Amino acid sequence: MKKNIFFLTFIMSLSMHAQERPKLVIGIVVDQMKMEYLYRFSDDFSLNGFKRIIGNGYTFQNMHFNYMPTYTGPGHASIYTGTTPSIHGIVGNEWFSRSLGKEMYCTDDATVKTIGDGIAKEGEMSPKNLLSTTITDELRLATNFKGKVIGMSLKDRGAILPAGHFANWAFWFSKTGAFISSSFYGATLPNWVMQFNQEKRYIPYITKGWNLLKPADTYNESLADDNPYEGKLYNSTAPVFPYNLKAMYDKNDAGVIRSTPFGNNLLAEFAMKTIEKEELGKDNITDFLTISFSSTDYVGHLLGPRSIELQDTYLRLDQTIAEFLVYLDKTVGKNNYLLFLTADHAGAENVNYLRDNKYNVKSINPKDIIRGLKDFSIATFGVDLVLNYSNFNLFFNKEIIKSRGLDLNKVKQSFKDYLMTQEQVKRVYSEEEILGSTGNDYYLNFITKGYDPTQDGDLVIFDKAAYIEYQGTGTSHGTPYSYDTHVPAIFYGWHIKKGESFEKKYITQIAPTIAQKIKIPFPNGTEANVLEEILENK
Repeated sequence: MKKNIFFLTFIMSLSMHAQERPKLVIGIVVDQMKMEYLYRFSDDFSLNGFKRIIGNGYTFQNMHFNYMPTYTGPGHASIYTGTTPSIHGIVGNEWFSRSLGKEMYCTDDATVKTIGDGIAKEGEMSPKNLLSTTITDELRLATNFKGKVIGMSLKDRGAILPAGHFANWAFWFSKTGAFISSSFYGATLPNWVMQFNQEKRYIPYITKGWNLLKPADTYNESLADDNPYEGKLYNSTAPVFPYNLKAMYDKNDAGVIRSTPFGNNLLAEFAMKTIEKEELGKDNITDFLTISFSSTDYVGHLLGPRSIELQDTYLRLDQTIAEFLVYLDKTVGKNNYLLFLTADHAGAENVNYLRDNKYNVKSINPKDIIRGLKDFSIATFGVDLVLNYSNFNLFFNKEIIKSRGLDLNKVKQSFKDYLMTQEQVKRVYSEEEILGSTGNDYYLNFITKGYDPTQDGDLVIFDKAAYIEYQGTGTSHGTPYSYDTHVPAIFYGWHIKKGESFEKKYITQIAPTIAQKIKIPFPNGTEANVLEEILENK
């Protein structure tokens, strides 16, 4: 009898353990965050933001993206599906689709309508172009659609792709100053969202303007406030503090706040209101909240990785995260939520800054690349065979090639030979080489994982390190080099032990790890390689 009781108790404990899950999972993506920022700005962070989750969580110091192109849409999709663009289909933010023969945007959906106080096109979005399930989708399925999933960002793609196909809601920011959604998720916005929008919480940030958070000498990890590598915020006379956001807003719209740290503040306020009004983490059925902080990307692109503006943005984000953690402790409970923080890509150094310091590299204007390709085509074949060049992909006009009786393989080889004469080009790969990759060519492997033959080009161009197909100020990203692939990955909270790893890991391991951690099925496209350190409880 005692043996039977012991056996039943043992089986029940196994069963309870198998179903044990946190009340809330929070996925935070910081757009364009280089791992290096956690090192460079460390002395100026508080003890309660980044340092809290690093000190009490588990940090992967050597986390990388494993495909090209490293852009926002593919980044968010890859984090949450646990696979790469070759499988999940989000091959860029926008791209020329070979099968459709036209440009498309990653979350475009003409069958749905904007809901909320937004401009019409801003809300015609859904996850329909995402071909794989997400970890958030699998949570919905595993809980019989009882666990809530909500995604949010200033960017539509940063909200929609992480939230997946079955989300209760995804919300993003309109130029009108309101958070909006699409009819894919519901007929009208929840009342609490309409109330939040009516409060126009962005106005106080705009009115106050943007000045330094801390004394000027704090920012000695950055270049001088006014330097030649920065762009100008909304045509300001110079890229210097303080910024009169009210004047910019009066000439433009509420979208001004995106290119300031306060876009992150506004989103965090919205996230806390979401947790309260949607009662996330209030019962024993796990909910999932995805948050993507976009202002870091806007500031990074415009002003660059060495600007005081970017450093100030991260110091303010550190405060925002500290406040958010306090809120989670109070509302969900310290031991009841599982949080991870990562980025959708990193970013390059400004090319002119590197050049001025004697590194022989430069920015290449994409328009000049296209012009050169067209001129070469006309000079060689007597006709323009270039259908499109974007996202490092070159598409040929197959109809003209066929009507002229040209050999496609010879056309490809001619263009490859031409491209290899260009200063910025390291290698050029054809569709055949990409699809026939053995995995032995390190960088071709990145291209293969990012390549969808129904959507991508006939040739893919791989540039030399540190060259950027971009303007001369600020920065960009997209390559398979470490400056674009190396991002933070920090896990914190429910059943996460303290520690760190310096072993190289891949961003596609995050989603299957969360699946194993909370005991739900894997997203359907993942190779299911996991971060074992996260699966070991304290």
